[in-house]
Amino acid sequence: MVKVAMVQMDIEFGNPAKNFSRVGEALGQAKAQGAKVVVFPEMWNTGYDLGSLPLLADRDGRRTKTLVGQLAKQLALNVVAGSVATLKDGRFYNTTYAFDQTGQVVAEYDKAHRFGPMQEDQYVAAGDQSAIYEVAGLKSASLICYDLRFPEWWRTAGTKGVNIFFLPAEWPASRIEQWEALLKARAIENQAFVIGVNRVGDDPNNRFNGHSMAIAPSGEVLANAGETAGITLVEVDQTAVQEAKKLFDIQNDRRPELYR
Repeated sequence: MVKVAMVQMDIEFGNPAKNFSRVGEALGQAKAQGAKVVVFPEMWNTGYDLGSLPLLADRDGRRTKTLVGQLAKQLALNVVAGSVATLKDGRFYNTTYAFDQTGQVVAEYDKAHRFGPMQEDQYVAAGDQSAIYEVAGLKSASLICYDLRFPEWWRTAGTKGVNIFFLPAEWPASRIEQWEALLKARAIENQAFVIGVNRVGDDPNNRFNGHSMAIAPSGEVLANAGETAGITLVEVDQTAVQEAKKLFDIQNDRRPELYR
């Protein structure tokens, strides 16, 4: 069993200092509650203050890697650090970093699918590489928010034996039923755990109402964080993946030659 903490937090629009402080506090709280892996929402350093990225973006992720890496080592925590706005090689990205309990970065992922209605495609470059890695003995993959709507992208990781997917998000309240349905679908069709961590609170254009969820390979909802800020713990038993595949293994029954 691996105890995973979903940190459902409010994000101060355009205020990295405040947001970094909140993340640091949450890591300490999660450790005190016995978490082994801690997961944060999307774009927690800036929110979707995309017009201010030249001033606010984390250059090469240095601030994130320093703060989260130091705390991961100090607290002996594995951290899927949601995602942050970064500046790399002259371009802005929506980037996830994953850390092991020694504070080392074990994965870096730039969001592949940009969300036009929130103008992400106008400000942020798209990534083109998947992120498959191991934390706390779990073969893992990271995706971000809008990636949830692209099952083909999930399948690229599912075919490589991933048994848990982490999905940080800023998913608006107006579409929260779709969020819940799609998280369940991605878990069922990949026979894997899905941990979706959404934010709460408001920005100038959207309201966010959480509903961070942990889904088992069967589609069972193991935890739903509701609509308030806080930490929700869930125990992940990776033997559930093997049990699901004993009955039938979807990956073995695929016919890729038809999927064109």
